[in-house]
Amino acid sequence: MLGVGFLLANLRLFFQFIRFLRLKSSAVLVWPGKRPPFYPLLLVLGATLSALIIYKLAFLRMHPTLVFGESMMLVYYGYAIPLHLKIGRGFYEDGIWSDAGFVKYSSIGGMAWREGEDLTLVLIDRMREFGRKLSVPRSYHGAARRVLRDKIAAHDIHFTGQSLDLGQHDERDDI
Repeated sequence: MLGVGFLLANLRLFFQFIRFLRLKSSAVLVWPGKRPPFYPLLLVLGATLSALIIYKLAFLRMHPTLVFGESMMLVYYGYAIPLHLKIGRGFYEDGIWSDAGFVKYSSIGGMAWREGEDLTLVLIDRMREFGRKLSVPRSYHGAARRVLRDKIAAHDIHFTGQSLDLGQHDERDDI
C-alpha cells in the first residue's frame, strides 16, 4: 500500500513537470521553487533507499516485486522532488504556478497578500472553497504586483461580481 501511495505521488509530480514544460515558453515572471526544509536529508534518504534496494535484490535475492514500495520511495525522494523544484513558480500567460500547482486566472475568485517572514500571495479558487499560496521572493514583489495589476486591467482576473456592482470600484487597487 505504501508503494501505491508513492506511485500516485510520483505520477502527480511528473504530470506537473510535463505541464510545466508545455507552459515554460509562456512565462511572464518566474523564479525557482523554494527548497523544502531538510532537503539534503531527503536526498540522503533517496541514496539510502537505493543502497537498500541493491542489498535486497543482490544479496538477499528477493523478487523485484517485493521492493516495489522502496523503489517508489526512491523515485519520489531521489528524482520527483528535485524535478519538482525545477518548476518555475510565478506568473504565466494563462495562470499562476503556486506552490501546490497551476491555477488558471479564470478560476481565481480572490487574492490577498500575507506578509511575514516571507511574502505570500494567497489565491482563492472561484469554484472550490480553498486557497493556494505562492511564496514570492522580496526581490520579485514589485514586479508581481505589476503583473497582477496588468492581468486585472486586461480582465484576465476578475473577482468582483457582487450583485450591486456600480463600477465605482477599481479592482486593480485591491492588489
